[in-house]
Amino acid sequence: MKMPYALLVTALVVFSACGNQDKNAEAGTEQSAANEKLTSIEWEATSKDYGNIQEGQKLEVTFTFKNVGQSNLVIKSVRPSCGCTAAEPPAKPIPPGGTGEITATFDSKGRKGANHKDLYVEANTDGTAMHRLLFDVFVD
Repeated sequence: MKMPYALLVTALVVFSACGNQDKNAEAGTEQSAANEKLTSIEWEATSKDYGNIQEGQKLEVTFTFKNVGQSNLVIKSVRPSCGCTAAEPPAKPIPPGGTGEITATFDSKGRKGANHKDLYVEANTDGTAMHRLLFDVFVD
């Protein structure tokens, strides 16, 4: 059974249009990432030592920063190095000259001894988008 010529042409046009739409969407995503305005971040400290705590205690860890650039600072994600620590990025962009905090909670249950933990912060910053924050705590 032969396919009518008009149906074949229609199918080719539809498939071509779908392929171009996907390519256009990908190009738009790449272009928006390339057009993202970068800024600069200044950390009050990138490493902290919290001393000793008792096992089972939950420790709140805070890292303060300032947007020293000319565009809004967007913290895209905060990823702790292990499941014993939870953290969230600030909900809103930080305007130029503004300050903010990255707050994490370390659960010391079952973590006796020295603990060295990392937080990986992704932001729209010039030079590098990834920032590493460290904290140490000894669990008794």
